[in-house]
Amino acid sequence: MVAVSMLGFGCGSEGGSDAAATEAHDHDGHDHDHGDATAEAGDGVHFGEVIEEDGAVTLDEFLPKMEGVDSLDAKLVGTVESVCQTKGCWMNLTTEAGDEMFVQFEDYGFFMPKDIAGRKVVIDGYAYRQVTSVDELRHYAEDEGKSAEEIAAITEPVEELKFMASGVKLMN
Repeated sequence: MVAVSMLGFGCGSEGGSDAAATEAHDHDGHDHDHGDATAEAGDGVHFGEVIEEDGAVTLDEFLPKMEGVDSLDAKLVGTVESVCQTKGCWMNLTTEAGDEMFVQFEDYGFFMPKDIAGRKVVIDGYAYRQVTSVDELRHYAEDEGKSAEEIAAITEPVEELKFMASGVKLMN
């Protein structure tokens, strides 16, 4: 069984400076000086490639299509559960059942506003399965400000369903 819940890990930097948080949160050498919104439409704001809702399915409708598949191109519509609080470099979408899908942005080419939890988005790109290492899980937990005990309790990698978005439309 594939874990869809992304454990809600954030990149919080409570008490630290933005520069220090960026330095500590470099994602394998990628900087965080990429662009923001690329276009504004009457019904939303675009990040990355400009996309529309046409043909988008809900995360709940999409998950069964991933059964037995390693990756699949998709356009999804969903609700943002959480966003990286350091730079907006990832977000989690949630299903009606409360499961989450981790969404990253192609080549770190754009980031999302950090205050969009609860907002509707359309994402375009591809879903894929990936084993997230213990080190990476601990990195997310540390960035979120988890305690040493909580971080130490992470001892197993997790197979997850993730999404690489080439474009996001944040709906008004």
